[in-house]
Amino acid sequence: MQPVDERIMETMRDYGNLTPQALDNLEVTSRSHASVRLSKLRSYGLVGRVADVEGLYQLTLEGEAFLDEELDAAELEPRE
Repeated sequence: MQPVDERIMETMRDYGNLTPQALDNLEVTSRSHASVRLSKLRSYGLVGRVADVEGLYQLTLEGEAFLDEELDAAELEPRE
């Protein structure tokens, strides 16, 4: 996990489903960096893609649990 990962997930909790471009517009991180980090967070199950919408991500229940300090990121294994 990188420091920006938590900020990305907190922003998703505040704003709902977001694209990398939206994270750039909200000045969380650049679009390209957001895309890379979202892919990594997805591989650990912390965010997921919204079906049928290209580039749109949502916070998962695991992501919520991480933000609520109910899940330790060190315990996560990549799913892909």
